[in-house]
Amino acid sequence: MGNSNFAKNKQPEFLDELPLWSASFGLKLLDYIDYKPNITVADIGFGTGFPLIEIAMRLGNNSTVYGIDEWKEGITRAEAKIDYYGLLNVKIIEGSAEAIPLEDNSVDLITSNNCINAVSNMNKALMECSRILRKDGQFIQTMNLDKSMFEFYNEMENTLLELNLKNEVDIMYKHIENKRPPIDKILEIMKQDFTIKDVEYDEFKIKFSNGTAMFNHFFVKLVFMKSWKEILPQNRIEEVFEIIETKLNEYAKKYGGIKLSIPFVLINGIRK
Repeated sequence: MGNSNFAKNKQPEFLDELPLWSASFGLKLLDYIDYKPNITVADIGFGTGFPLIEIAMRLGNNSTVYGIDEWKEGITRAEAKIDYYGLLNVKIIEGSAEAIPLEDNSVDLITSNNCINAVSNMNKALMECSRILRKDGQFIQTMNLDKSMFEFYNEMENTLLELNLKNEVDIMYKHIENKRPPIDKILEIMKQDFTIKDVEYDEFKIKFSNGTAMFNHFFVKLVFMKSWKEILPQNRIEEVFEIIETKLNEYAKKYGGIKLSIPFVLINGIRK
């Protein structure tokens, strides 16, 4: 497993070159937007500008699109692109989904591309979305589901059991639930304030030549590796990941590569 430290800092100029993760979710989100002139939009968790900028361009300058995110470096990157494209209808807000600095009933559309499910307090974030959205306003969000990357997690579970790290298996499943809450739980919360119009399930695959390539992949190291390591005792991290890497490499040699499944869902709701 590579030991490069280049992924420790979320450098937006590099992350911006890797839109594959957000694109699969975001393209579906873009298809569900009810595009109208003269509307106000809030895009929550826009990262380095997707799908915020695309939404703004598709709606045109007679609409206002607020981009809300906490990531300062990402904001800087997004603002540079907004300036370069000459967009006049985008307003950037540095803030969190749990405390959106917009007035009650002030927006017609909320979008969130794989963000709301990853915030610290999802209940509070959904309450904020309900608060700022006008009656009959549209709320579209995407999120990856709890079976994401099950191929890796199955191998991790087997390895932990072989090493008699049973407690860490429980920690692993708690980690999955925290990162990817059950869709039924999210829908139950949403139904208090929203009429659920569409729930569309989809899936894509991320393929690698072997486990070593997977663990060395920029996005895996940037987004997933730190939380995977937190599942384990500090003194067992290297041992566990070396075993998993070896198993994945053996699998890849036998079956011609490995793949990670990313099931996800789009939820299209209307404010009651």
